[in-house]
Amino acid sequence: MRSDSLLRMLEVIDDYAILFLDRHGNVENWNKEAEKIKGYTAEEIIGHNINVFYSEESRRNKLPELLIEEARLRGRAQHEGWRVRKGGELFWAFVTISAIYGDQREVVGYSKFIRDLTAKRQMEKTTEEYARELEIKNKELEQFVYIASHDLQEPLLTVKNFVELFKDEYKDVFDDNARLYLQFIDRSTERMRNLIKGLLDYARLGGHQVKTLVDCNLLMDSLQNDLFSSITAAEATITYKDLPIVYGFETALRQLFQNLLSNSLKFKMPGVPPQIDISVAAHDNFWHFEFKDNGIGIEPCYKEKVFVMFQRLHNVADYEGYGIGLSHCKKIVELHGGKISVESVLNEGSSFNFTLRV
Repeated sequence: MRSDSLLRMLEVIDDYAILFLDRHGNVENWNKEAEKIKGYTAEEIIGHNINVFYSEESRRNKLPELLIEEARLRGRAQHEGWRVRKGGELFWAFVTISAIYGDQREVVGYSKFIRDLTAKRQMEKTTEEYARELEIKNKELEQFVYIASHDLQEPLLTVKNFVELFKDEYKDVFDDNARLYLQFIDRSTERMRNLIKGLLDYARLGGHQVKTLVDCNLLMDSLQNDLFSSITAAEATITYKDLPIVYGFETALRQLFQNLLSNSLKFKMPGVPPQIDISVAAHDNFWHFEFKDNGIGIEPCYKEKVFVMFQRLHNVADYEGYGIGLSHCKKIVELHGGKISVESVLNEGSSFNFTLRV
């Protein structure tokens, strides 16, 4: 079949420049897409060697000749790199050169398929640069949080120590008001220390950890032992079975499960033993987990607020805590490519749902 007849059949192929070359790499014919990609008309380019599409450096290194020679010897040659349009503009291309054989299996010419990948390369480069910048900023943020946390904890520790000394040395002269004031100072410094620690722990999530296979059944068994006192005191019942083995950060996943369990134990209905049911289903390359309880529930308007750091829905006197746990849960789930949400009915219970990649 003549190359011009074959070329008319291939005109329907978009995004590929298709050239037919003689044995020496001179252009004999090409399609409309080649005109679009290369910038030349057929009249301008037919009869010219393909080295006109290469940069001066590539010609100096004899890249066009080496590709033709490889196609002659092996039947096909492929290369990805910079090419030159008419006018000298560079573009990034993926090229395949295939040998065309005659009746005696001799090479009579070559076909050349070219795809312009400039936009794809620019997008990849932009993505890589963004990822590098993001990594640098995350490291800077982690360093800032660490330094800030360390520097803030030092004066707080000093305040706490002097409060203790003050109470020991002057306790006999304190009246009720003085003791109350010192108690407020002591509680506030302790709360600040815990908030700073929570912020530091949040910044460290996912850093310098290695993913491993984590058996969620064994994880839950271990957590029940760790939380035995709290579970027994609340008379809680926890049910789960057939939990999956997931690929993730073991320490972070342990913290995720523990925070959700602890929340269900903490926010229980007065006089009602907590019932915590954990279930999971596989769907669309994700494990869909559900932590369901019969606790005090959450008002609908607060469903998003609960995952924001330092946001509390209850008075400290009623429920202790620092408004950090669920923000940790959100970050851990997102580190594993998933999402977390909550469905809840006030005074009836909550259902925390999150996904982890299979």
